[in-house]
Amino acid sequence: MTTDIRSLTAPAAFASTNDADDTEAAAPHNETDTSPFGPHMSRRRRVIWAIVGVAVLIAAVVITWVASRREVTAVEGHNHVAPQAAAAATPVMISGDVARRIGVTYAPVIMAPLAREIRTVGQVTFDETRLTSVSPRIDGWVEQLYVNFTGQFVRRGDPLFSIYSPMLVTAQEELVLARRLAVDVSSGTPEAARGATDLVAAARRRLLYWDVPDADVARLEATGEVQRTVTLRAPVSGYVVDKPVLAGQQIMAGTAVYKIADLSVVWVEGDVFEQDIGLVRVGQRVTVEVEAYPGERFNGRVEYVNPTLNADSRTLRVHVHLANPGLRLKPGMYATILLTETAGGPVMSVPRSAVLETGTRALVFVKRSDGMLEPRAVVPGAANADRIAIVSGLSPSDSVVASATFLIDAESNLKSVIDAMAGMPGMDTVPPKPGTTAPAKAPVMKPPMRKPDDDKHADHRR
Repeated sequence: MTTDIRSLTAPAAFASTNDADDTEAAAPHNETDTSPFGPHMSRRRRVIWAIVGVAVLIAAVVITWVASRREVTAVEGHNHVAPQAAAAATPVMISGDVARRIGVTYAPVIMAPLAREIRTVGQVTFDETRLTSVSPRIDGWVEQLYVNFTGQFVRRGDPLFSIYSPMLVTAQEELVLARRLAVDVSSGTPEAARGATDLVAAARRRLLYWDVPDADVARLEATGEVQRTVTLRAPVSGYVVDKPVLAGQQIMAGTAVYKIADLSVVWVEGDVFEQDIGLVRVGQRVTVEVEAYPGERFNGRVEYVNPTLNADSRTLRVHVHLANPGLRLKPGMYATILLTETAGGPVMSVPRSAVLETGTRALVFVKRSDGMLEPRAVVPGAANADRIAIVSGLSPSDSVVASATFLIDAESNLKSVIDAMAGMPGMDTVPPKPGTTAPAKAPVMKPPMRKPDDDKHADHRR
């Protein structure tokens, strides 16, 4: 027996309902209508069901959001596959045309002593062992200057200045009196003659200790004439590099009046970086270049190595002893110091461009017999301007990539990333067979399954 749908809903349209908030609806005419959402539902029940529906909807949204966050976290947690693959480069094959296009060249591993050259900036200065300070040993006043400007050349024994000193006048008078006494007692007892002679010797020694020249002392003993001023002379030959005194100036004992430098030999002072200290030693032969004489090199040797390191610049000061014929090298000139040192024995070395250093590793690409370029980790050692020593990781029979190493490394890392992603879902990188095309499959939409007790007219009502 078939029941018309309109016969079930018609009575409900004319049913009276109570609009009070707390009053339940009348019983439906059709006792088979057990749906809680029927037209006879009270307002309170409708509100309750609405609240329940909203709560279920919110719970579904929260559950969906949490599930999606877990999936994102899981995906991010597995992203370390690509970086690991990138860090581990794989062998690559480069064709001859591509190698020529990007400039790939190869070089053999060489076993030979590695000569290292250190270049550092220096400055020409005075040889400190050839500097002389002229300082009088008595107090007095400068009467006259015979060398009156800086840079003047003086020879040993040349007069520098004359000084008036009451102490010198007194010492001269004592020598004259001692000489007269020695003459007077020469015919007396031996003890008196010996005492007078000792007094003359003491007076003469005092003048000599005060840098009075021997010729002036001899003249004083011969003539007996006391001089008001005494002339002091240059103790060495050289150039006056400092003159802080003026004529008429009072000076005290120990005051530096002149500074004389022998410039026939000069020093070149330079700083060597900490990593190159092991290559510098006293007596080592070096060459020096200066801008004043381009293309010309001066030969010298390391005279002194400072025992302490400069903590700020991390450098060590060295002094190079350099002959200066013709005084061509002037103190204050800038210079370039070149120190060449050869390592002890033969070492494996490759061109510097062959080693790719990233801070945490050092790689070279070795050309195998099958033509593959294999990345290999090495331990680099000492280096010069052209080559770098390899402590371990290579053998003398290997051949390495000498140029375009960075491009080869990028290709190797890209290949390793692609190989690592090949095993991931949806990342099948196997190419299709020639002559075939893999069409994209459209998804098949299956009809929803229907239970036996479902209303077959529900689709029509929708």
